Amino acid sequence: MPLTRRRFLRNMSMTGAGIRVGLPPLAAMFNMNGTAYAAAAKVTQPIPPRFLFWFNGNGIPERYWIPREFGTDYELTPCLAPLKSLRSDIHVISGIDNPNARVTAPGNTHHKSMSALVSGTPYTGRGAGGASIDQVIAGAMGGESRFRSLQVGVCQESHGENIHRNLSWAGYDRALPPEMIPQNLFDRLFGVRDQSWVGRKKSVLDAVREDLADLQPSLGQPDRHRLDEHLTSVRELERAIAGLPSDYGKNVKEPEDVADLTDYPRIAKIQSDLVVHALASGQTRVASYMLTKCQSLVRLPWLGYTRLRHHDYTHTNAESPEGQRTMRDICRWHVEEFAYLLGKMKAVPEGDGTLLDHSCVVFAHEHAEANPHKDNGLALILAGHAGGMKTGMHSKMRNTIGDLYLTVAEEVFKLPLEKGFPTAEKKISGIV
Repeated sequence: MPLTRRRFLRNMSMTGAGIRVGLPPLAAMFNMNGTAYAAAAKVTQPIPPRFLFWFNGNGIPERYWIPREFGTDYELTPCLAPLKSLRSDIHVISGIDNPNARVTAPGNTHHKSMSALVSGTPYTGRGAGGASIDQVIAGAMGGESRFRSLQVGVCQESHGENIHRNLSWAGYDRALPPEMIPQNLFDRLFGVRDQSWVGRKKSVLDAVREDLADLQPSLGQPDRHRLDEHLTSVRELERAIAGLPSDYGKNVKEPEDVADLTDYPRIAKIQSDLVVHALASGQTRVASYMLTKCQSLVRLPWLGYTRLRHHDYTHTNAESPEGQRTMRDICRWHVEEFAYLLGKMKAVPEGDGTLLDHSCVVFAHEHAEANPHKDNGLALILAGHAGGMKTGMHSKMRNTIGDLYLTVAEEVFKLPLEKGFPTAEKKISGIV
């Protein structure tokens, strides 16, 4: 049964009850080839591309992170090993320069590198000197999504200034803080009105069961299965959130607290699931994901590293074999969480492909080698296939971070940036 996505979302948003089931794309919403959304009067709408900006702090151990070989026959390094099953969906890029991190400005190298990384502008002494790349793309996209963009975080850390705590910036010194608490992000996406839903004693799906029962007979078998999978995943998310400590998010640990055993991998997976739901259901086309803060001081009990904090490990015998192995293990965990999110995106069918096929994901750090705070030779990962992105390779590119972002905006998303992007000099030919 042909079904326009607009009509389906309108019928199922349940705004009167304050509930949105966040429906995924169903086969009935697309044209016969699955290449575009069906609409009224036999008109089709292109499947919209999505952009996700992923970050974790404190740089990398280059010998364990950056492949030695170039092209398609490169060997995955120990840090990148979690991406083995996604090798054909990623493009590892090294050699990127971040020139405005070296401009004379207040703050330490983390402050300056972070501002230049996200916005291409020097640190102001309070925050980023301009809009971050996710906000530049969100502004150029426009569109009808419910949220212009979403900002999501994982590791709650009490230290730091605005530039440490925020990945997204609307403009000069205008931070867009990430939502760190899973239950708050869930309620924002799916809606909440009744206190029994707030306490997770009931499911938000209870409010739409009658509508779902009326709808399901009109769907084909594949779409019934797809809808059932989606509703099950929403319920599993509710249960996962219900299993968090009742005071989670209310008492943020101080960096000096050696007893901080917060299970951040558990939180990261819940947040990743919620981001994928938001992107798949069209609630937003742009999101930023901050796994850890810039200059992160998080402890890592799940890796067996509790003696020091992450940033301390980057400067404590960091060049010794033991120090490098510690950084290897920490950065491999970062990549594991990145791989989890990509895997979830790849598992969402969308028309003739998947959500990942229609997305561009950028994974970045504020530094390259962590101990010397290198701001040239940055290593990044591009993932997804939006706009015909080249994947399955490692490339060394002698370009700036501005060149990379300009290329992503104009070549992947076809969004001409009239004012360009700070530090951008030319587009990179090897991205698409």
